[in-house]
Amino acid sequence: MKVFQIGAAGGVGRRLAELLTARGDEVSGMHRSPEQADTVRASGATPVTGDLIEDSAEELAAKFAGHDAVVFSAGAHGTGMDKTTLIDGRGLEKAADAAVRAGVRRFVLVSVFPDALRDQAPAEGFEHYMKVKKTADVYLTSTGLDWLIVRPGTLLDEPGTGRVTAGWAVEYGDVPRDDVAAFIDAALHEPALSRVIVELTSGDAPVADAVAQLATSATPRHTA
Repeated sequence: MKVFQIGAAGGVGRRLAELLTARGDEVSGMHRSPEQADTVRASGATPVTGDLIEDSAEELAAKFAGHDAVVFSAGAHGTGMDKTTLIDGRGLEKAADAAVRAGVRRFVLVSVFPDALRDQAPAEGFEHYMKVKKTADVYLTSTGLDWLIVRPGTLLDEPGTGRVTAGWAVEYGDVPRDDVAAFIDAALHEPALSRVIVELTSGDAPVADAVAQLATSATPRHTA
């Protein structure tokens, strides 16, 4: 599979690129700043210069051409509400439009768990982020793409366990970035996980088993 990553130099993105290239996939990793090129290259992906804010949908489509899937894990990461709107919001919309233009059917979006950080005092920037992410999810689901939205719990940098809880609706919790990347690596290659939203936290099920179980429950069953 040829995969185009947006957010390839990020915490989930670079881990995912390592897993994808290890299984033999060809990965193109988009980055904005020159210093990120080395991070992308070190993960095994081929660096591609791009900018979600400045690039048009047509320019992004030219980059996507020839790929089988797009994975979007980019984010503004607290750089301001304007950037959140332009990257997490409008950036996702442009990327989805570009995938349609380029004929890339498979599109995986790393979103946010609806209950994220609800035990903390409300903050204007965070509430804006949650609203933008929800709107981006809705936009992607309105397309004709073969989309998959993954909503992980609070992301951790501690080593992954290879075990998760994954479902259409699960209780809120934490999850290492290692395990988010491992889940996306497996789910991206599971055709039955199409046009569904999956919530993801740490848990007891091996990643492969969790994906297989979801695939079974996502496949319509026909009875005589």
